[in-house]
Amino acid sequence: MSEDPYSSLKSLYGDMHNHCGISYGHGSLEDALSNAQEQLDFVSITGHAHWPDMPEPSERIQYIIDFHEEGFARLKSVWNEMLETVRDRNREGEFVVFPGFEVHSCESGDRNMLYKDLDGEILYPENIPDLHAQLQALREAGKDSIAQPHHVGYRTGTRGIDWNTYDPAFAPFVEMLSMHGCSESSENTRPFLHSMGPSDYDSTIQSGLARGHVFGFSGGTDHHSGHPGSYGHGRTGVWAKSCTRDDIWEALYARRMYALTGDRIDLKFSVNGAPMGAVIPVASKQQIEIEVEGGTAIDWVDVIKNGRLLRRFSQPDIADQEETELIRTKIHLELGWGAKHRSAKWDVELGVDGGRLLNVEPRFRGLEVVSPAERNTEDGESFYRSKILNQNDRAVTFESFSNGNATNSTSATQGVSIEVEMPRDAKVYAVMNGIRAEHTLSDLMEGARSGSLDHTDAPSWRFNRAPRPEELNWKLAFEDTDDGGEGNYYVRVRQTNDQWAWSSPVFLREDS
Repeated sequence: MSEDPYSSLKSLYGDMHNHCGISYGHGSLEDALSNAQEQLDFVSITGHAHWPDMPEPSERIQYIIDFHEEGFARLKSVWNEMLETVRDRNREGEFVVFPGFEVHSCESGDRNMLYKDLDGEILYPENIPDLHAQLQALREAGKDSIAQPHHVGYRTGTRGIDWNTYDPAFAPFVEMLSMHGCSESSENTRPFLHSMGPSDYDSTIQSGLARGHVFGFSGGTDHHSGHPGSYGHGRTGVWAKSCTRDDIWEALYARRMYALTGDRIDLKFSVNGAPMGAVIPVASKQQIEIEVEGGTAIDWVDVIKNGRLLRRFSQPDIADQEETELIRTKIHLELGWGAKHRSAKWDVELGVDGGRLLNVEPRFRGLEVVSPAERNTEDGESFYRSKILNQNDRAVTFESFSNGNATNSTSATQGVSIEVEMPRDAKVYAVMNGIRAEHTLSDLMEGARSGSLDHTDAPSWRFNRAPRPEELNWKLAFEDTDDGGEGNYYVRVRQTNDQWAWSSPVFLREDS
């Protein structure tokens, strides 16, 4: 194994593409920032600002035009107030906020803007090349920014990316997935199901890589109900020196980052000792090294070379570990179910009788609402509904609201995952609304255990299976001796709970 290029770095998690009531959306900015602070290290709340090539009015889509124009006007009216709130809530070293906004483009694909510093103005470009020209002028004046292409997989001309307008100077990374779907390729997990239409190969990530573009991968929620980082909708992991504005920004421009659906998967990937995002010289052979710490059991790890599967590692490739007295694993408690269109409030203590808690990972979701036409926001309605109240090395207490699953194929559960170190015969317990449930770790390693607050169509809970240690931590290495010249490698991770991660590529170039 070569020297670890991540040894001086730490993994941080953020969402750089999401919305709330400062434009068209639901929930206050304060609620959105509070939700973000529960489970993220950095965030940008990107209000909708401008659509220079909005479709011509018609009776069929007039309501869409109306709520966009109302949202644009609202963001403009609260912009300075928004900046003041962002400055007040920013905590360097703990929770970093980047101000931003979004520009739509039918022709070239949408972009969401991030300013590095805690100020800036809304821009109103004529098109995406004009946006880049304005950003260049700001950069020459000392103001740096990023214009992230997002939900790129839509067909070009319908707000999917036109790769001819892609500019790495302002887009070091491209959004791999959000609640719109996954843009990796034509066939993958999480297809595009929104009313905007299906995805198209020419707009996908793999199409952009095949054209020779160099960019990293991000994940964002594109959540519209004040819940950045909403579990399962998309997040970004970065490898940075610290949780400061400068270090996160440096990691983003270095493309030392990866896209996530939900779980905090720690993913390290290197080629010939260079980390994800790097551009390295073409060589006669490539030493591939991967290290994954999963949020639950890892199902497989793929290595993709030039858009094609080069190698798949699955559970039979991983050696069992010797049994030890203390087991280190992760336990995910899910809360929800019950009747559709009904909510339940949960007051929970989750802990261990024997052993200790090492880490707590919230897996909170926001409401599944996008367009203002889908729902009204009541005066004073709070969208900050799930929060950690207290934690120590034996237990965590939290409160949450869950809703019955809207469909039989879309989860709306809330949850918390705890990393524990404990004997097999020690017990994991939860006290939920006064009802206590407990199981030995041995029982949970055998399989999931569930229960309900009442008999039929009632809110319920589920202790997910606790993975064996070797299912959580994989170290992989191999050598690729097929010299294909210029190209790229990236890694794709799937867990048994259908949560995913994609590393940014490592690029091989003749002139690097």
